[in-house]
Amino acid sequence: MTKRNYEILSGDTVVAVWQDNRLNIINEALLPLYLKRIQNADLWLQSRAIDSHRANSRLLKKALRLVEKDDISTVIHVNGATVTDNYWIREQGSDLTYSDVRFSDDYFSSLALRGSYNSFNRAANSKHSRTPELTNLGSFEKCWKLRDGKWWMLKRASHDEMFSELFVYELGCALSMNMAVYERGVGYIKSLDFTDGASVNFEPASAFMGDNEDYSEVVRALEVICPSAIPDYIRMIFLDTVCANPDRHTNNFGLLRDTKTGHLIGFAPNYDNNMALISRGYPSRPSKRDLLISLFNELMDEHPEYRSYIPVITEATVRTVIAKLNMRVKSQAIVDLVLGRYGQIAK
Repeated sequence: MTKRNYEILSGDTVVAVWQDNRLNIINEALLPLYLKRIQNADLWLQSRAIDSHRANSRLLKKALRLVEKDDISTVIHVNGATVTDNYWIREQGSDLTYSDVRFSDDYFSSLALRGSYNSFNRAANSKHSRTPELTNLGSFEKCWKLRDGKWWMLKRASHDEMFSELFVYELGCALSMNMAVYERGVGYIKSLDFTDGASVNFEPASAFMGDNEDYSEVVRALEVICPSAIPDYIRMIFLDTVCANPDRHTNNFGLLRDTKTGHLIGFAPNYDNNMALISRGYPSRPSKRDLLISLFNELMDEHPEYRSYIPVITEATVRTVIAKLNMRVKSQAIVDLVLGRYGQIAK
């Protein structure tokens, strides 16, 4: 397979052909949103590649004996397939089907997560060569693990990162928000694949926003392509604000899409909160000059009608969540942090 000429598919439907640096669209309804915005399939493939700065990604590529380790070559090694959508590529004229390229094992999960020499050596001596880790995005060491037919994302985490992720998850659930499922592991935290093995397609916000994470501009985009996602988007950035999560970017939120019609279903469950709350230490007393609080309040001033989407947080709710997690933290400091930030939000 060359880097320049291939078919792009959704399931077993050819949606476009990339030939001589030109995208020829065949089925726009099922075309990945990235390619609707930027009609460059090589850039789209690059956006699906594992972060080359992760130490374990370098070990993984070495164990797999990848000769060419650039992002496009890395992704082409697994036909561009991922766990969370059914988009993939094949050489023109190939008779490969989606069932041939979709992932069915997690053989390289230990190497991707832990990077131990034993896992590296096992991987290097394996007859396997296809792995979802080559299209597993993000800067933290992580892996996909298959358990009872379900994919789980395992991510390495310190005690405070784990508490922060679990706290945000449990608080979101207590407030009846749309949350991805999280559970605690030993040295890692795990999250259930909310696409159920690409039964629906996940479209990250970067597919339609690029790197632009401006609240107002995201809302304007959602008003056009998926208005039903706006309430969950508002609740997500509200939770980011009260839980001091500075790491919300366009690759860790997005939309769910029907695999058969291409119709945008709604907002994807809230996930990836491991840099919130106390993960980098206990934040100082909040004020209205706090950037996240300022940005959220500006959006509420611009769209006062969205205030109805903001849930009520009580001290009892926060303490209940802390007690449920049963982890060693400064409980009063966390109560003060969350309620203090909540108190700075314009009502």
